[in-house]
Amino acid sequence: MLHQSNPEQMSEDAKRQDRDFRKKLNQDARRLVSQSIHKGIKLIVHRPDYDLGHQQEYDRLSRELMPIVRETARKALPLLEHERSAEFARNHYYGGKFLADSVAYRDFRFFAKKLPPTESPSLAVGLRVDESASMSAFGRLEAAKRAVIAVYEFCRMCGIPILIYGDTADVSKLEQMSVFAYTDLEKTDSNDRYRLTGIRARSNNRDGMALRLIAERLAGAPQQTKLLISISDGQPKAMDDYTGGYAVQDMQQTIAEYERKGVAFLAAAIGQDKDVISHIYGNERFMDITDLKAFPARLVRVIARYL
Repeated sequence: MLHQSNPEQMSEDAKRQDRDFRKKLNQDARRLVSQSIHKGIKLIVHRPDYDLGHQQEYDRLSRELMPIVRETARKALPLLEHERSAEFARNHYYGGKFLADSVAYRDFRFFAKKLPPTESPSLAVGLRVDESASMSAFGRLEAAKRAVIAVYEFCRMCGIPILIYGDTADVSKLEQMSVFAYTDLEKTDSNDRYRLTGIRARSNNRDGMALRLIAERLAGAPQQTKLLISISDGQPKAMDDYTGGYAVQDMQQTIAEYERKGVAFLAAAIGQDKDVISHIYGNERFMDITDLKAFPARLVRVIARYL
């Protein structure tokens, strides 16, 4: 019998570098939240590992997704090349060039602007995955994994930096907020794709804190456009009192703060609290995902729109 080989094993030096990187992620995250309403929340940033089981699950989930991803990337890559050669950035509300093909989107971003000689059109994407316990219901968790894998592979094909974090709250009194850094802008690894299958349904969710951590990393990226997509099935709720109007206000203030820093937000709602999520993010930042099977392809195409 032939057995599938294990994912590439990490050398001792690579393991040391990964430990140092995880330590830095924790230091940066704790420094950031110490200046917010989440000050005092015990936070741990994990860098999930992977094994043969993760690789096998990735192969199963990605098999039917890749033709869709490749086709979308095939259509997007010429646009990227055209933008670079023409030195125009698309999707602006005003500019020196009218783009008739953009009128169909009805978002009023019908123009292209001439770029300065030192500037090139670019995009960085951040995915936030809600790993609350309710994600285990109605196939939501597998739909989220499939969507994350599709976005990851699309971004890799198009050379788009991609950051993917999962989060949950209240695992224990000593770990009130858990963040899982599956991929990061600062440290890329071709085996990150296998880490993605470690996404799980765990405990509660402290959404505002998760958004702040990811938005901060995106805000520091050199790319021109920064898009943060939150995949969630419910409204924020964590112990002791992070719920209701208090949590909603925190999320809305975080969104407003980082939009001023150039981060665009989009909420992909896949659960029962769609009306609440729409209220929190606003209709212009909201995607109602009713068909979970179509979710991966739809999310990839939305990201392609930002190129």
